Amino acid sequence: MNRRTALRIGLAAAGAGAVGAGIAGAGWSAVDWLWRPGEPGRLLGSTAPLPPRFRVPLPVPPVLSPVRTDGTTDYYEIVQRVADLSILPGLRTEAWTYGGSFPGPTIVSRSGRRTVVHHRNELPQAAVVHLHGGHTPTASDGYPIDLILPAAGAGDGTPPMPDMPNMPMSAMMGDTRLGQRTYTYPMNQRAATLWYHDHRMGRTGLGVWRGLAGFHLVRDDESDALPLPRGQRDIPLMVTDRSFAADGSFRYPSAATAGVTDAYMNGVLGDVILVNGAPWPVLRTDPARYRLRLLNASNARRYRLELDPQPPGGAALVQVGSDGGLLDRPVAHDALEIAPAERFDVVVDFGRYRPGTRVRLVNRLGSGSTVDVMRFDVVGTDRADDSAVPDRLARATAVPDPHRAAATRTFLFHRRSDGTWTVNGDPYRPGRALARPKLGTVEVWRFITDFHHPVHVHLDPFRVVSRNAGDPGAYDAGWKDTVDVRPSEAVEVVTRFTDYPGRYLLHCHNLEHEDMAMMADFTVG
Repeated sequence: MNRRTALRIGLAAAGAGAVGAGIAGAGWSAVDWLWRPGEPGRLLGSTAPLPPRFRVPLPVPPVLSPVRTDGTTDYYEIVQRVADLSILPGLRTEAWTYGGSFPGPTIVSRSGRRTVVHHRNELPQAAVVHLHGGHTPTASDGYPIDLILPAAGAGDGTPPMPDMPNMPMSAMMGDTRLGQRTYTYPMNQRAATLWYHDHRMGRTGLGVWRGLAGFHLVRDDESDALPLPRGQRDIPLMVTDRSFAADGSFRYPSAATAGVTDAYMNGVLGDVILVNGAPWPVLRTDPARYRLRLLNASNARRYRLELDPQPPGGAALVQVGSDGGLLDRPVAHDALEIAPAERFDVVVDFGRYRPGTRVRLVNRLGSGSTVDVMRFDVVGTDRADDSAVPDRLARATAVPDPHRAAATRTFLFHRRSDGTWTVNGDPYRPGRALARPKLGTVEVWRFITDFHHPVHVHLDPFRVVSRNAGDPGAYDAGWKDTVDVRPSEAVEVVTRFTDYPGRYLLHCHNLEHEDMAMMADFTVG
């Protein structure tokens, strides 16, 4: 970051009013605030030999069938259990899974039709399920102490977070039946690429790292009417990084209490890139358009994704959707920067390449083994392609007017001198609300950071209003639930709180930051 940018941040803070006071109250000096390190995380190297790249066919997670349906609702059942998986050649990896696979099975819902998912926990630990991007009543949102205890009655419970050493286990159990919980999702939302994952307090990073993540897709009439690629050319891609021990097990530097060991408090980075659970896989494609639903499910790693080689004329990645669903109009990119938990739906036309071309998906923020992500081999012979990317994708939805907001709130995301990650200077404590918006009102929320923090807000999607008092960024289009806030940056978003009162969360989606207390409650009432 150069000094001109720093000056713009200072001007933005001055214009925002309360920001400067908030920084001082958090114990930062101006120099501390303006000059912080960049990319998050520390590499945890594998001790297992890394496999050759582009040898494994890309797996596609199976779609889960409902156990029953009625006039309004589809019902699903998932057993969370330990499974022995083949991820690296010749080795077995013990994973915590939804239904025995990593990623878990994909759930496909219909907008306006209720989805009910019954989870049974046969893991050796407590668990919580959060539908990320779901517009969800508070009882099914996956609050981090609403635990599903192990069905066997065993397990390690939930250790306290920093500043919470004496919280009793009974206070962390929420409304829990031993071994099971039913989540009800009304699906009162647009078509979008969502995902579900563990959200257990103090152990989310460990749970997701060991396999507790899966896709949940929402469809509606508007999206179905578009001529976008579909069927086998509509592919979800869960991109993650992991590290492996010599015996094939996942390596993770878990602390004895919550979170990770001190050396990895800024995030855990792996040296093996997995896509849909396979290391550096390859997909054989036809010379046709494909819809790729990109999800960064890594704990802390950010990616700058590009195709190599670029097709003639560039603009290889045509974005048609964001976290919250379809964009109004497509946006063409040569590259996409994607932070943990963000989703980008893009269309790639492999018909722009000569048959026989091998196209790598690369990470320009990586080095060594983390530069390559996967490969597309344009070898198919089926050129039949009736898909297209229309100039207009979705009906323009009313964006809340930030100038008519009922309140503007500032949230400072920073690390205290004792190593605790905090929001507005305090570590997370369940039940302590930092904001109390009223149902049906519009608010502007301003996020200010020291390090990179991908900020996620539960309940309702938002639109990015500005970065450093300027225009939104190149990757901020559409409705979002997670925004990548860069070091020493101020980002403003606007949202309307709708449908469901109760307690919800905003937090950093660097999972190590989250586990080390960078969360906050807000209560809608």
